[in-house]
Amino acid sequence: MRLVALLAVLACGLTGCKRSQEPRPEQASAQAAPGAILLFSADTRGYLAPCGCSENMRGGIARAAWQVEEARKGALPLLYIDGGDSLFGHATLSPSEVPQEELKAKTLAEAMKRMGVAVRATGELDRVRGQAFLQGLGLPELPAGGMKLLPAGDRQVGVVAVQDAAQLVQASAQARKAGADFVVALFHGTVEAAQAAVATPGVEADLVLSTHTDTEFSGEENRLVRGTLPVVGLQNKGRSLLRVDLAFGPPKGRLSLQKSQEDADREVALLDQRMALLNKEINLPDAAPARKQLQQGKLEELVARKQQLLTAPVAAAQGTPGFTLRFLPLEATLPDSPTVKALVTAYDRDVGTLNLAWAKEHGQDCPPPKKGEAAFVGNGSCQECHAEAFPVWEKSKHHHAWQTLVDVGKQFHLNCVGCHVTGYEQPGGVCRLDKVSGREDVGCESCHGPGSLHAEDPTPENVVAKPGRELCVTCHNPENSPHFDFATYLPKVLGPGHGQAAAKPSP
Repeated sequence: MRLVALLAVLACGLTGCKRSQEPRPEQASAQAAPGAILLFSADTRGYLAPCGCSENMRGGIARAAWQVEEARKGALPLLYIDGGDSLFGHATLSPSEVPQEELKAKTLAEAMKRMGVAVRATGELDRVRGQAFLQGLGLPELPAGGMKLLPAGDRQVGVVAVQDAAQLVQASAQARKAGADFVVALFHGTVEAAQAAVATPGVEADLVLSTHTDTEFSGEENRLVRGTLPVVGLQNKGRSLLRVDLAFGPPKGRLSLQKSQEDADREVALLDQRMALLNKEINLPDAAPARKQLQQGKLEELVARKQQLLTAPVAAAQGTPGFTLRFLPLEATLPDSPTVKALVTAYDRDVGTLNLAWAKEHGQDCPPPKKGEAAFVGNGSCQECHAEAFPVWEKSKHHHAWQTLVDVGKQFHLNCVGCHVTGYEQPGGVCRLDKVSGREDVGCESCHGPGSLHAEDPTPENVVAKPGRELCVTCHNPENSPHFDFATYLPKVLGPGHGQAAAKPSP
């Protein structure tokens, strides 16, 4: 019997057994899948999570990972692809920023690997620390002009990374020739530049994703430009994903953008309008707690409804060859992937310790003011003459700005501290994380400028800055304070002795 069994094993090894050639049930299911799901991120700019300065802020790699994990639970093959410009926020770093930003890039890279990233393009915001650092992260990088075929069931998705029209023509044609059923171009440029490139004769792509925005605040919205070849731009800083549902069907051939999702798109747009109104109310400085709680509950209901609309496999369910595009905003009430959230938590814990140690060993004080220039003196000097203004300030959120960082353990995060102290990186101000004492919070000089000259000779003429909207939006910008409205917020910081007109005496 042992001899017979041994001969049978040898026969299988030499000729192959029939049973081993038959696909397992899960393989057969994948090969016969009626479609596939593609999820894209791009232009993340080094953001692990939103700053948290406002309520209900979109974004976060842990929420993105949850979307990927949920999509993988379905029957359709899923590919997660990153468009690049994801690992760093700026093309140059100061020496004090290097430890934090390298740790953040490593954390993002590890998160992407846990999300099963299939391929990613690179931009200048990925190469900030050089090619050796980038390669050391172990990500599946695709160089400019490169092409990669990815299996999606029994079909092939071709991904090309391009920087101009010539590369787009050449790489997309190469992907099509290699057998790609669907070709996506990761275009390192703006939506407008991508639109110009797709007009070039010979482009064989089915979809172009713009992966780069010109400035930090030029990617505030998701964009879809429909046409013979659709061009898409993602909201930057990791606040949205792009979901593409592919529907295969005999015969094989080019897939075109379907129009049948328009009803769902209209419903999503209406939900967005209602959510925007609720968010504006929730973020008002003096919102009543009870009303705010009711509004937050309603917002969560709307987010859940929107998530259901956006993640239903529209194209594959229709059975008609084609594809649909949907943006997946990473709303604050959506869950996090526990495994990726743990990475972010570890980063938040470790980076403060890392930055503080660097400041103690290498930190440099801010340069002193030039002769005749005002220096920062702190709120104590202001209070000697303007005591009546301080009760107003003490009740404001500006007075608690530093504590809000301490409460979440981010008082040593370089991305946060600048808007929570007075005189950050200004002559005579705060340039070291280990020397913040006396400059905590958004004090008088944050709005009125350094006060030494005024303290010595109190006249209106030597108040350095005249506060207005332009000064406020340096911190209350679209990222940190998306619902900021100067006219609405200004009265919240005015009072007796601080900009409030004196009451007229009764006749």
